[in-house]
Amino acid sequence: MKTVLHVGCGPQHILGSHGFDADKWREVRLDVNPAAQPDIIGSMTDMAAVASGSMDAVYSAHNIEHLYPHEVPLALREFRRVLKPDGFALIICPDIQAVAELVAQGKLLDPAYQSPAGPIAPLDMMFGHRPSLAAGDLFMAHHTAFTLSSLIQACIDAGFGKATGERSALFGLSVLATVKA
Repeated sequence: MKTVLHVGCGPQHILGSHGFDADKWREVRLDVNPAAQPDIIGSMTDMAAVASGSMDAVYSAHNIEHLYPHEVPLALREFRRVLKPDGFALIICPDIQAVAELVAQGKLLDPAYQSPAGPIAPLDMMFGHRPSLAAGDLFMAHHTAFTLSSLIQACIDAGFGKATGERSALFGLSVLATVKA
């Protein structure tokens, strides 16, 4: 059985989605917020509790944008460090280029899509989910942003052998970074 480290897991589980079949994968959940009840409480910039080369995959969805720009290389190097030689990281985050296009159209506060947390506007994708921030969940603040090319380059700079990705219809980026080239 393979192991996926679900970084910044929040309350969600990923088995059964994104190709992580529950019959073939075991999920280890890591989050900085104890309220998420993760398996490991820790920051994605310092995952010392996770052994080097111990994970088959790292899954990071909508959390790397919560880091400050200077923290992104630390987190990506940590993702790379914990992966086995044939491992990969799947990184999903907002596409600031698509968000900027909406802002340029004057749609800063217009709902761009519906999420389980409610309507999401470009302002939420830029700075963090406003209702969560208003409720005091400051972990939800966004401090950086990515285009497809900048996220791919950040993965390569962090030591991944190869990184490819795509822009999605829902204002997101998906990058698959592999240890091997």
